Amino acid sequence: ATMTQLETAMAIMMKTFDTYAATEGKKDTLSKSEAKTLLEKELPGLLKCAKNPQEVDKLLKSLDFNGDSEVDFSEFVVLVAALTCACHDRGPKK
Repeated sequence: ATMTQLETAMAIMMKTFDTYAATEGKKDTLSKSEAKTLLEKELPGLLKCAKNPQEVDKLLKSLDFNGDSEVDFSEFVVLVAALTCACHDRGPKK
């Protein structure tokens, strides 16, 4: 069966996460450097908006909800969802 566009998007998210998570340490989480590489390679437009490296570090810290210095898949999905909402201009109105 052919995958729908949304199923394809989900599969790509899983594959992207797994690819970067597998480069070092635990295979099911992103270390800080893996997360940084993923952001730099997969979301360059987002990083251009961040004026300085501290912004990226802050983003990585805010991703790590449980404070274990690793980004697991659910934390990654929340980031992608939040960025998607921001890009779609549907984020919470302030």
